[in-house]
Amino acid sequence: MTPRRTGRNASPPALSGVQAPDVHVEVVPMTSDEQAIRNLVALWHGATANGDVDAVLELMAEDVVFLVAGRPPMRGRGAFESGLRKLLATHRIESTGEVQEVRISGSLAYCWTQLAVRIVPRTGGPAATRAGSALSILSKQASGSWVLVRDANMLPPAA
Repeated sequence: MTPRRTGRNASPPALSGVQAPDVHVEVVPMTSDEQAIRNLVALWHGATANGDVDAVLELMAEDVVFLVAGRPPMRGRGAFESGLRKLLATHRIESTGEVQEVRISGSLAYCWTQLAVRIVPRTGGPAATRAGSALSILSKQASGSWVLVRDANMLPPAA
């Protein structure tokens, strides 16, 4: 009879003879900057759902650049504002974002988010639904607040 291991590195019965690796999980408390970035993401979704274009614009730098697959870069807050106001005149936007990762280095940070977006015509009809990843670069302002400076939206076009 083969001896059975017990304790921290005990192998499951189906894998007898295979030693499980030691796993060390370190819980790192969220910094105030990381919380501020996560709050920015939540504010963005809430303001967009409420049609509050001005609140969304406050969350981005004047020289922001948006990269979207299959389209030329959208450069500047004004270009974003024009596009969003035009879309919100005829549609409602429902979105959620689950932040996957935030990394901060000095006054720059990136945030990877899994997005789900529904664009619903105000007159009825089928909604366009898109889901995928976005990678955002943020800059910390002198005031201590964070703003979006670059955004690569990897959502595939609506089907």
